[in-house]
Amino acid sequence: MNELAFTRKEKEAIVDQYRDWIRNSKAFFVMSYQNMDMMAVDQARENLREVNGEIHVVKNRLFRLVMDEMNLDYEDGFWEENNMIAFAFSDAPSVAKVMSDISKTNVFDTRSGYMDEKLLTADQVKSLADLPTLPVMRGIMLGTIMASATKLVRTLAEPARSMAAVVKAFSEEGQAAESAA
Repeated sequence: MNELAFTRKEKEAIVDQYRDWIRNSKAFFVMSYQNMDMMAVDQARENLREVNGEIHVVKNRLFRLVMDEMNLDYEDGFWEENNMIAFAFSDAPSVAKVMSDISKTNVFDTRSGYMDEKLLTADQVKSLADLPTLPVMRGIMLGTIMASATKLVRTLAEPARSMAAVVKAFSEEGQAAESAA
């Protein structure tokens, strides 16, 4: 008997896990892998943990069942290769960037992705990876808001500053006239 075969109960548990990963993620990205070595996978897992992501090797047939159940589209030929799925639990662009960097090793290849239950092509995943990360976007937004607020405060304070300069000049002029007399 094949010791690698899963019982029905084990398969149901795997399907439940896949379902939970999809539901709890903001996005997920599908990678094919060839000539995989454990060092590359461990490095990918470590890098993804830093951005609140995870990567898992999936059983294609079981993952396809979940995708069909959730009405998620996929491309023809999707199930012909070994797939790993990277799940983004908070910041999708950060996970996409890590996956894009990993793809450069030629061990992994980005095939597609899903965000808001919509299929993304490999090019769209790459575009997502090129976006700034969430902390960078927050910094840009805060900088823009602070620059506008600073400009507003300066604009509002300018009339009072001008008035103070006129009063000071007038008082200095008056003191100089009294000293001369």
